[in-house]
Amino acid sequence: MYLATTDAAATATKVTRGRVGGTVLALGAVSLVTDISSEMVTAVLPLYFVLQLGLSPLQFGFLDGLYNGVTALVRLLGGHAADRGGRHKLVAGAGYALSALSRLGLLLAGGSTAGIGASLAADRIGKGVRTAPRDALISLSAPPDALGRAFGVHRAMDTTGALLGPLAAFALLWATADAYDAVFVVSFCVGVVGVLLLVAFVPGRDAGAPGRDAGAAVRPRAPAARQPRVRLLAPFRAPAFRRIFAAAALLGAATIGDAFLYLLLQRRLEFAVSWFPLLPLGAAAVYLLLAVPAGRLGDRIGRRVPFLFGHAALLGGYVLLAVTDSGPVLLVGVLLSLGVFYAATDGVLMALAGPVLPAAGRASGMALLQTGQALCRLLAAAGFGAAWTVWGARPALIVAVAALAVALAAAAALLPGHDRKDR
Repeated sequence: MYLATTDAAATATKVTRGRVGGTVLALGAVSLVTDISSEMVTAVLPLYFVLQLGLSPLQFGFLDGLYNGVTALVRLLGGHAADRGGRHKLVAGAGYALSALSRLGLLLAGGSTAGIGASLAADRIGKGVRTAPRDALISLSAPPDALGRAFGVHRAMDTTGALLGPLAAFALLWATADAYDAVFVVSFCVGVVGVLLLVAFVPGRDAGAPGRDAGAAVRPRAPAARQPRVRLLAPFRAPAFRRIFAAAALLGAATIGDAFLYLLLQRRLEFAVSWFPLLPLGAAAVYLLLAVPAGRLGDRIGRRVPFLFGHAALLGGYVLLAVTDSGPVLLVGVLLSLGVFYAATDGVLMALAGPVLPAAGRASGMALLQTGQALCRLLAAAGFGAAWTVWGARPALIVAVAALAVALAAAAALLPGHDRKDR
């Protein structure tokens, strides 16, 4: 029996090492479609709030941080609920469905700022609920030595949706003479397709079994009633997780929002506001190209290396905004630095944390990590908005550069240096 189990596990590991599993590809397709839906709406929000509603950078920073904060706090509930009984698919599906329904809220809101805000909050809640269960499914569906590649493939597919979403919105607005209702309707329909893909193609309770350990491919899963009770803060018992959490939180507290960078580019380069929604496409294209190579590199040399390098690239983008006035250099440099940053950090951080978390608490641990990082980014967004309002853009950027440089040095000291073997 032992020999049969070992042979089957070795075969499964050999197969998954050569290609990405079906669960990862199915979740990637769901994320691709859902991101088309969400990015059709969110691409124009900075422009709408600041240039049309006339909000100050401080007010916009508060709203941007608030929505990210809502997402972060709900992640804890989503991750904890998913781990109780292994209901990762059910909880993730509820989050995807809520985000799709929020598009109908935008239709009903009309021109009401409160109604738009409520609809956006519903979208953020849906995103928060689904993120940790989805990432846990990916982590449980791939062997530890291929987690970087698995997350890289998923993030590349996800980013493809983020790339296509603004293009679809831009084309719809052009074809319908700025009929935003048409964008909301199409966004809702695309979101529903994403939910249907999840229901049809993503495995349920047993989705994570093959990736848990070498023998899990042939062992039956323990009944839900016999699983240990999941405690929300249990991941902090692992010293390696505490160090990863501290590093991610420090770097998050020194990371200003992307929307601020796009607003600074628009003001510095003074291009027509109609082109503003296309700015994220440059960063998304770089992210798409580099997500899989960054994940595979992390699997080979250790995931802390690309994670730190990604933040160093972001630091370079901040420096460019603070000291450079050359239009082409500024535009290409900032978008390139943002793309490298996300490719080298987003999925890589989850791959770094996955092996130090138990399978039964994987979603909760990832939710804690994502929440801590997002709440720190909320503080960073509000702080940068306040500094911009009081001191001006360039002094605020200089402070941001100094803060990120210090946080990067501290994170390099905190992150475990042996993650290559996932010990």
